[in-house]
Amino acid sequence: MELAYIPSPSSGVLYLGPVPLRGYAFCIIIGVFVAVWLGNKRWIARGGRTGTVADIAVWAVPFGLLGGRLYHVITDYQLYFSEGRDWVDAFKIWEGGLGIWGAIALGALGAWIGCRRRGIPLPAYADAIAPGIALAQAIGRWGNWFNQELYGRSTDVPWAVEITSSADGRMPGTYHPTFLYESLWCVGVALLVIWADRRFKLGHGRAFALYVAAYCVGRFWIEYMRVDEAHHILGLRLNNWTAVLVFLLAVLYIVVSARKRPGREDVVEPVTSGGEGDSEGSGDAGEAGVEKGEEGSSSEKKDTSESSEASESADTSDTSESSEDEAAKDGAGSAKKS
Repeated sequence: MELAYIPSPSSGVLYLGPVPLRGYAFCIIIGVFVAVWLGNKRWIARGGRTGTVADIAVWAVPFGLLGGRLYHVITDYQLYFSEGRDWVDAFKIWEGGLGIWGAIALGALGAWIGCRRRGIPLPAYADAIAPGIALAQAIGRWGNWFNQELYGRSTDVPWAVEITSSADGRMPGTYHPTFLYESLWCVGVALLVIWADRRFKLGHGRAFALYVAAYCVGRFWIEYMRVDEAHHILGLRLNNWTAVLVFLLAVLYIVVSARKRPGREDVVEPVTSGGEGDSEGSGDAGEAGVEKGEEGSSSEKKDTSESSEASESADTSDTSESSEDEAAKDGAGSAKKS
C-alpha cells in the first residue's frame, strides 16, 4: 500500500455551462502567455520595443502547434492509421500529442517570417524568447497529467502518479510521473539560460542553442524511463536518437557561432520604421524643390534685370542718335541762310 502519491484528475475536461474547458489545451495556452510575457521583458532589456515579441508570436505559435502535431502523427502513425484506428483522431489535438521537435522546427519558421516582416534578426529574437519557451514546456507538460498519459514505469515512490484509466489498456496503478520530471527539468533549463545569458552576454542565437542542448540532456533520460508505445532503433526510442542528434547540433552551433560572431548584437530592432524613412525622404525632396524654385526665381529676376538694362541702353542710344540728327539739320539750315 502506497503511503503517498500524486492523484490524477477523474476527468481532463471541465464544463463552463455547455463550453468544455480541456486541461491539456488550458496548460498550453497558459504556457504561451508566460513565454510571451517573459520574452517581452527580455526583449525590452535588449533594446527592443514593447509588443514586438507578441506580434511575432502570432506567426510562431500557430506554426509551432502545427509542427508539433505533424511530428507526433508522423512518428506515431500507427495510433491513427493502423487497422481499427480512426484517422480523424489525428486532428483531435486536445486529446494530447504534440512533439516538441516539430513544434520548435516549424515554430522557428513562423518566427522567421515574423522577424523578416519587422526587419529583426531571428537569432536575437530566439535568445530573448528561449527561457520563456522552457517555462511554457514546463507548464504544458501538466496537460499530460490531465490526460493521464506519457507516464513511466510502475513504481511505489512517494511522488508516483496514480493512473486510474489508460487509453493504451494498461492496468491502473502508480507510475513514475515523467511529466513532472520534465516539467521540473524545463524550469531548471529556463533558470540556467537566464543565468548564463547574464553571466556571459550570450548573443547571435547562443542562448537559444543552450536551451536546446540543456533540454535534450534531460529529455534523453526522461524518454528512457517512458514505457508508452514508440518506435525503437538499435534498442533506443526514436526520441532518444533525436535528442542526441539535436544536442550535438546545438553544441556545434554554440562553438562555431562564438568564433565567428563573438559578443552580442548591438541593435536588435530598427529604431525607425520604413514609413518614417519615406516621410523624411519626402521632406528632403520638398526642401530640394524649394531651393530649386528659389534658384529659378533668382535666375528669372536676373534675366529680367538684364533685359531692362538692355532696353534702357537701346532707348538711350536711340535718343542720342535722334539728338545728333536734329543738330545736323539745324546746322544745314543755318548754312543756307548765310
